[in-house]
Amino acid sequence: MNDARPGRPNQKMRTRKDLLQAAARLMKEGRKPSLEEVAESAMVSRATAYRYFASADALLVEAAVDVEVPGADALFRGVESADAAHRVERVDTLLHDIVLDNEVPIRMILANSMERAIRGEQDGTLPLRQNRRTPLIEAALEPQRRQFTPAMRKMLAQALALIIGTEGMVVIKDVLRLDDAEARKLKRWAIRALVDAARKPG
Repeated sequence: MNDARPGRPNQKMRTRKDLLQAAARLMKEGRKPSLEEVAESAMVSRATAYRYFASADALLVEAAVDVEVPGADALFRGVESADAAHRVERVDTLLHDIVLDNEVPIRMILANSMERAIRGEQDGTLPLRQNRRTPLIEAALEPQRRQFTPAMRKMLAQALALIIGTEGMVVIKDVLRLDDAEARKLKRWAIRALVDAARKPG
């Protein structure tokens, strides 16, 4: 079985993903599995599963949302445009719609991760959240990767992650109190501005 030893951040993220996928498989069978059952299905130890998720409910609510996010290959299949901003906007539209359609469970996921951080369960090695947005953003930038220096492309992906996804939606709804049309317009502008700013001169 996999273990959650210090280090190996990519492995830890894969282990977390394995637990989410195992939970989704069991739920598709019409079950509400325990954390122990999910751990067994994911081939990790019970102790490891509890290091990633405080409870079965926390795992199941995230698994239900996780299955709605496609991989990069599926998202960009048939997309002819190589324009970085256009492709990033496609990522934002996908995640924007998923967050809107799943606002209550999305807020529960955010609350669960914040509660774990408050309890001091963040040791710097275990991910409190699944990073679904960054692989999609990086895939969006890939066709025009030569327009950015490697360092700037990395910084651009990180900056875009600030406005795409859950946290951006919380700011839009709770702080700025924008309606949906205003929110989408603002994010399109921000995406274009960030991509343009990151491109190599000339």
